[in-house]
Amino acid sequence: MSEQANNPGFYVAEEEHHEPGGATLLGFWIYLMSDALIFATLFAGYGVLSMAYAGGPTPRDIFELPLVALNTAILLVSSITYGFAMIAMQEGKLGGTKLWLVVTGLLGMSFVGVELNEFGTLIHEGATPQTSAFLSAFFTLVATHGLHVTFGIVWIGVMLVQLSQRGLHAENKRRLLCLSMFWHFLDVVWIGVFTFVYLLGVLR
Repeated sequence: MSEQANNPGFYVAEEEHHEPGGATLLGFWIYLMSDALIFATLFAGYGVLSMAYAGGPTPRDIFELPLVALNTAILLVSSITYGFAMIAMQEGKLGGTKLWLVVTGLLGMSFVGVELNEFGTLIHEGATPQTSAFLSAFFTLVATHGLHVTFGIVWIGVMLVQLSQRGLHAENKRRLLCLSMFWHFLDVVWIGVFTFVYLLGVLR
């Protein structure tokens, strides 16, 4: 007779069940924290160099606050539409999920388009990264955020293809959750950019 049968007090502990994809989500959280450190460094650099104009233009001279406020609203609305995509995903609505992802991607492209237009206008007016340390820090910080948004848009496109091919299976849901964290993270970073770079720059 086995030891288990002879000893009523003996029991076999149940194996721990790990949430599928838990390692993926943890890894993505670690990535986001590392990305937050990168942006913190860029913010710190901008803070040090924000008044090093070298005789060039100041924030009041070059920033169009109403346009930047509009672009901020576009990105914030895209965060809401992504939330609608996640709600549709939880409800198992493939068509709704894809629709809201498309809307989010279009808003993201609008944001990047406005940002590129701003960069083009500044460079045309002679306010280039080489003009002053202030502008070097400004272009580096804002362009880094813009590149992240562009990557997010590409990621949305990839997810639309994945959803069309495989539907709302567990892996795609997990990827959409990671993308959700990434997209909302970019919104938080941009609120910091709008407040610290544009708003305080104009009001200073």
